[in-house]
Amino acid sequence: MLAQEFMRYALLAGTFVGAACGLVGYFLVLRAQVFASDALSHVAFTGALAAAAFGVDVRVGLFAATVAVGIGVGAIGDRARADDVTIGIVFAWILGLGVLFLAIFTTRASAGNGTAAVRVLFGSLFGLSRSDVELAVAVSAAAIAGLVAIARPLLFASLDPLVAAARAVPVTILGLAFLALTGLVAAEATQAVGALLLLGLVAAPAAAAHELAPGPYAGLGLSAALAVGCVWIGLALSYEIANLPPSTAIVSVATALYAAAASVRRLRSARLVT
Repeated sequence: MLAQEFMRYALLAGTFVGAACGLVGYFLVLRAQVFASDALSHVAFTGALAAAAFGVDVRVGLFAATVAVGIGVGAIGDRARADDVTIGIVFAWILGLGVLFLAIFTTRASAGNGTAAVRVLFGSLFGLSRSDVELAVAVSAAAIAGLVAIARPLLFASLDPLVAAARAVPVTILGLAFLALTGLVAAEATQAVGALLLLGLVAAPAAAAHELAPGPYAGLGLSAALAVGCVWIGLALSYEIANLPPSTAIVSVATALYAAAASVRRLRSARLVT
C-alpha cells in the first residue's frame, strides 16, 4: 500500500488534517458548537462553487468563505459563542447561495462537468497532487499551532466565560479566533471527507475523547490521536475494499469509535452503581 504515491500523499495530508479536526472538534464539543462545524462545511461547498462559477481558484472560495462566515457567526453571537438559532439562520442563507452558485456553475460553458463540486462534497484524498498535500500540511499545521497557542485561555473561557471575563481573559476575541480557526480547518478538511461528511470526523473522535479522557489536556491529545487513527484505518480499508470511498470509510470508523467509547462509559457507570 505504501508503495503507491497517491496513498503516501493521502496519509500525509490526512494525518495533519485529522489532527487539526481532532483538536478543533474537542473544543466544539466542549463549547456545544458542533452544529457550527456542520454549517461551515456547507459554507465551504458554497464558497467553492462561487469561486468555480466565476473562474477563480476553488481553494480561494473555500478558505475565504469559511473563515469569513466563521468570524461573522461569532460576531453575531453572545461573547462570540454562536448559538443554534444564529448558526441555523446563516446555514439556511448559505445553502440558498449554494443553490444559486450551483445553477451558475452548471450552466457556464467552462464548468460543464461537476468535478469541482463533487470533490468538495465528497472529498478527494486519493486524488491529491503534491501541491494539494503541501497546502493541506501547511494549513493544518498553522491551525494546530494557533489552537495550541490559545488552548489554555480558550479552555478557561469555554468552561466559565463569566469568571474568565472577570479575570481579564479576552473571551470574545478568543471566541472569534477559535471560529476563524474552525473555518480554516473545515475548508481544508473538505479535501479529506468532503462537506457532507465533515461533521463525522470533527465530532465523533472528539466526543469519544470526552468520554474517555480524564482531563482536558489529555482529552485534546486523545481527540487528535483518535481522529488521525480514523483517517489511517479508513484509508487502509478504502485501499483494500474496492468501491469503498475513503471519506465513507473514515467517517464509518469514527462513528464506530464513538459507539465503542459510549459503551465503555456506560459500563463504567453501571459498575459504579453496583
